[in-house]
Amino acid sequence: MRVMLKLELDCRPDAAWRALHSPAVLREVVAPWLDFTSLEPGGLPTSWAEGRHRLQPRAFGRVPIGEEVVDLSHPGGLPPGVRMLRDGGGALTGPFALFDRWDHRMAVSALPDGRTLYRDRLVAHAGALDAVAWYPTWAFWQWRGRRLRQLAPTWAFDPPGTADAAAARPDGESPPGTHTAPDAPDGSGRGTA
Repeated sequence: MRVMLKLELDCRPDAAWRALHSPAVLREVVAPWLDFTSLEPGGLPTSWAEGRHRLQPRAFGRVPIGEEVVDLSHPGGLPPGVRMLRDGGGALTGPFALFDRWDHRMAVSALPDGRTLYRDRLVAHAGALDAVAWYPTWAFWQWRGRRLRQLAPTWAFDPPGTADAAAARPDGESPPGTHTAPDAPDGSGRGTA
């Protein structure tokens, strides 16, 4: 089974790239249907590193439904300006373990106006249950896409010393095509993911 998204996100590519590496963003994107808690010592990191991360999915944020591994890598050989994050993990137990193959790739690149082109491809295999699993998986991916579009403008926070902060215009405004969130806790008008 294959499910794909192609979205234009209202944030710069560096902000989208940081968001893809954020467990907090994962939790926001799948809410309220799912949530994840870490099964690793120290809990969820601030930012995902390459490698395996053990999680427990929770239906509706409360009911434990097995164990899952997020196995992250950064595939190479991409066209200039394209960055990709790959999750080759999958569920070990629980209802999502019906998928015996899980290959989720998320790519970001710049649009001419400075916003982000986001491409997402899931290739999963559930054997004889592919036909049954396809529609719920597709519907959930549409939800993810909707949430990504909603959340992307809040990813415009540019921590000092990052490429995004250096790209900000001298007048303090964000480059065209970017948005800031009005509800940042520090009152700056820039939200974080």
